[in-house]
This record gives sequence, structure tokens and C-alpha cells, in this order.
Amino acid sequence: MTYGIEFVPGNVNVKQVVNFCKLAESKDIDFAWITNHYNNRHCYPTLAAIAQATTTLKMGPGIMNSFTDTPAAMASFACTLNEISDGRAVLGIGPGDLSTLPKLAIVADKPVGRLEEAVIQFRKLVAGEQVNKSGMKFFDYDGAKLTGVTLPGKKGIPVYIGAQGPKVLDLAGRVGDGALINASNPKDFAAAIPIIKAATEKVGKKNFDIGAYTAMSIDQSEKKARNAAKIVAAFIAAGSPEPLLTRHGLDLANVAKIKAALGKFDFKSVGELVGDKEIDAFTIAGTPDMVKQKCEDLTKAGVTQIIFGSPLGPDMTNSIRLLGKYVV
Repeated sequence: MTYGIEFVPGNVNVKQVVNFCKLAESKDIDFAWITNHYNNRHCYPTLAAIAQATTTLKMGPGIMNSFTDTPAAMASFACTLNEISDGRAVLGIGPGDLSTLPKLAIVADKPVGRLEEAVIQFRKLVAGEQVNKSGMKFFDYDGAKLTGVTLPGKKGIPVYIGAQGPKVLDLAGRVGDGALINASNPKDFAAAIPIIKAATEKVGKKNFDIGAYTAMSIDQSEKKARNAAKIVAAFIAAGSPEPLLTRHGLDLANVAKIKAALGKFDFKSVGELVGDKEIDAFTIAGTPDMVKQKCEDLTKAGVTQIIFGSPLGPDMTNSIRLLGKYVV
């Protein structure tokens, strides 16, 4: 089992993220994943700053997409980050946030096919190949080659695919080194892992890192930890399809009320509507003992990397220390 931590450089600034990553490294956390949203501080310079301030922590964007960034741009960045960090770069890439892309006047056409081509071309470029036309639909490069970067060599740069639906889970198993699955509950991994395993077996792949991209909230006070997780649980519930809500036995009418309250920015009502069922379905929230047990449940479900994601808890510094002392 390895452990990762996620930061959103929107609610915290770059210097704070770097300091949190240094603390996480001192607590034996293995990976730092930095979110990528156009409206926040950019993950690329944030990752470069983390690379220079740490020595063992692996790091990468969590996650990029091939609508806002091309595979050539991602390959150039990843090789540069790998050089700065002395070989610690990883890449998180997914099909793209279908709720955000329209705001950028981007039509999210064929996201899975586009993602697969992006990974293929990224790997070729990082390997130092000249990529010639091959009939690809989205990234049919014509002589593209990285010439002014330090290449990572045979080790390459691990590619983690952000996946939830069956098609992307299958793709992750076929072409990825790992998957980043936005889920905190073993029920979701019971559905996802068999799809990944079938895909890896199809291509004869043995080593694959299954990452649980959790919504984490830890504190010595159970009430404080769970209260801090309410808004995150609300947003996840509001954006979840009906079959996922049904899988967790949630009241669809109540989730509709949560969604309506979020739409009105009525966070007081949201806090009243979100109960234990929503918190337990979509987050890991509670005391150190509670969190440790839930992480052990994920391990039993087949997860091989647990990523401690937002909000972390009511006090981020304290949360990282608690995770290091009781969970990692």
C-alpha cells in the first residue's frame, strides 16, 4: 500500500501547498497530486515548486485532460518536471470535466477515444520517438519529437488515468500504469476493480496501481471531522448519477433537495440535509481510529494507493499530522 495526498491550489496558495507537501513527505506519504482547474492556480508551476522543496515525494497533476492540454504539451511538461524532481514525476490524465469544458467553449466530443490517443502519443514522445502520421482522429502528429528535454529513459513516466465509468476503467486497465478513481467507499471499488482486472488480463499486464481518490476529513473530534466533510459530500451526491446513489441506498428525494440548495448557495440548508448516509457514501470522515478502519476496508477491497483528498479536515496541518501518526 502507498499513500498520496491531494491539494487544490485554489483555496490555498502555492507556498501553503508546498509547505503541506513537505509536511506530508515527512509523514511518509508517497505521492502529491495537484488538481488542475482553469480557474485556480496552475498545477504546473505548483508542481515545479514542490519538486524543488522535496526529495522523495512523487508528484503529478491530478488530473490533466486532452481538451485543454495536448499530449505534446503534457509530455514536455512531464519530462521537465521529471528532470527538476530527479525522476519523481507522474502524470494523471482523464477524459475531462464535462461540467467545466462547456464554460470554456469546448465541445467534449468522444472523450474516451481522445483520451486513449493522448496517452499513446504521450508515451511515444516521452520515449524519445518521432511521432509520424498514423491515421489517428484527434492527435495525428506529423513528425513531432521532443528535442530539448531530458528524457526519462526506459523507466518512463507513470501514467495514471482518472476513471469512473466502465469505458474509462477498461481503458485505464489497458493503457495505464494506474487508475485514480474518485471514490471513498468499498462498494464503488467492488464495481470498478473487476473491470480493471479484466482489462489488465486482456493485455497481460501484471502491475497496476489502483488509487482511491478519497474525500478525507480527519480530526480527534468526530463531530468536527464529519461537519467538515458535509459540503464535499453534498457536491458529490448532487453530481452523482441515480444508479450510484441507489448503490449506496441514498434517498433520491433528499439528494434532489441538496442539489437545489447548492444551486441557491444555501449552505445552511445543505448542512442540515446532508446526513451520515451521504457522508459515509462519499467521504472518509471521523476520528483517527474511524479513518484507519475505513482505509483498511479499502485495502481489503483491492485498493493499492489511498489518496487523502479535500477537505482533509477542519485544520489541514493537524489532519496531515494525524494521518501520518495513525493511518500511514
